[in-house]
Amino acid sequence: PATTEIYTLSLHDALPIFRELDIPVSVDTYKADVARAVLDEGAAIINDISGLKFEEDIAGVIAGYDAGVVVMHTPDRPKTMQENPHYESLFSEVISYLRTSIEKGIENGIKPDKFIIDPGIGFGKKIGDNLQILKNLSWFKSLGRPILIGISRKSFIGEILNLPVEERLEGTLAAAAAGVLNGAHILRVHDIKEISRVVRIVDAIKGE
Repeated sequence: PATTEIYTLSLHDALPIFRELDIPVSVDTYKADVARAVLDEGAAIINDISGLKFEEDIAGVIAGYDAGVVVMHTPDRPKTMQENPHYESLFSEVISYLRTSIEKGIENGIKPDKFIIDPGIGFGKKIGDNLQILKNLSWFKSLGRPILIGISRKSFIGEILNLPVEERLEGTLAAAAAGVLNGAHILRVHDIKEISRVVRIVDAIKGE
């Protein structure tokens, strides 16, 4: 089934589909019970926007299934994260947060090679913060794990171009190219065909 079809299903209806797919399935959740349910059905990766910090039990659940985990930075919960976000030192604070997430996961039994890091573009960040992260993604290599970024149709693109979400493809393509050039290993996207073509060209330029 198409990804858009899966998004329209309830969790109960979507679970059986996981086992029919030939690709690893990643599920976004910070809730331990949801993580357990989807891992039971064959999900391979849990993407926790809180970096294992909103619910104490989720790290142990992930470890119990030997699953992969994306730990993302966010300074607060989604409802309040964009209320005047401020950083004394953007990179040191985000890197410290992610390092703590990794340490917490390892303490609960997640293997070190199971981690993917996400600096949380658009999560508790101003436009300038997002642009600085994209420009300096290589700083996150110090954590020693693959870097994932979610830039697709994000609000900072809309604010820069003054465009609604359905008209942000070109901005997304530009951000994707910059992200890969600067060190991103994984992109979260909506427009798969277009982004994959961009990445192939960027990889060719990089000689990869």
